Amino acid sequence: MDPAQRTAFEAYLARVQAQRAELREAVAAVDEALARPLGTARWRERVHTALVELEHDLRDHVELTEGEDGLFETVLAEDTRLSPAVEQQRHEHDELGQRVAGSLATLEAVVPPEALPAFREELTTLVGDLVRHRQRVNDLIYEAFSVDLGGQG
Repeated sequence: MDPAQRTAFEAYLARVQAQRAELREAVAAVDEALARPLGTARWRERVHTALVELEHDLRDHVELTEGEDGLFETVLAEDTRLSPAVEQQRHEHDELGQRVAGSLATLEAVVPPEALPAFREELTTLVGDLVRHRQRVNDLIYEAFSVDLGGQG
């Protein structure tokens, strides 16, 4: 990269890192909401609020990474051998987005009390899958550019 491209790329990575921090906070908010006493109106309200924010932040993450001149295009321009990893991330984006939307729809349909433990377990698994997704994106960025976004992003 020439110096101007490098400067633009560094600014873009700063945006990616800031957005990743927002996504991390949204995932943490879901996790914290799930830890509250199960089944209370407050539990449902907090989980719903956290899921809405997560859905928004995940959508922003997908737009930033998959959009025109986004991270994935830049990764592929740098190293085409990373194409399978990029495609895996795109697949995960689709799957994670569907799971978040499905969880919101389930919660909005009013989960019966007897189904709440299983629903909470599904959401807990989703939280773990989102954390692992963020780790894999960081690994991809590091492999392509030798840049560590760190645990904050």
